[in-house]
Amino acid sequence: MTATDFAIAWDAEGSQGDWLLASHGQLVTAPALETAVMISLFSDARASEDDRLPPGDTDRRGWWGNALGDDPIGSRLWLLRRSKRLPETLRRAEDYIREALAWLIEEQLAQRVEVAASWLSSTRMGATITIHQAGQAGERRAVLRADWAWQGI
Repeated sequence: MTATDFAIAWDAEGSQGDWLLASHGQLVTAPALETAVMISLFSDARASEDDRLPPGDTDRRGWWGNALGDDPIGSRLWLLRRSKRLPETLRRAEDYIREALAWLIEEQLAQRVEVAASWLSSTRMGATITIHQAGQAGERRAVLRADWAWQGI
């Protein structure tokens, strides 16, 4: 039996997520892994002191709860807003995604995480994230397509 959690719908235009509701007002469920990945990727991690903030930003962001523990939640993908369409931007996105999902390996929920970012259009980046999990019948893959995440870059 697969564990479930509430589903999150991501609004690329507004750069925000929200719980997904069915037509009858009930919360929609999704595999718990999918929800955990969404939270890991789209909660803002605090920028490190050597990170260059997007033009006009002075806030290093970060979730306040991260100050309370050793296991920070979130990613630094927000730093890519208004980044130029360069191979370096894709590499940074892949690094930020791997960093945000490293806890899956540390907690032994995944054997490895593969990330491939690409340009989907002149203003939209996407990533394919493959999470390799150990299953009873051997290795299992969960593939998440995240091309909805970075419109406006």
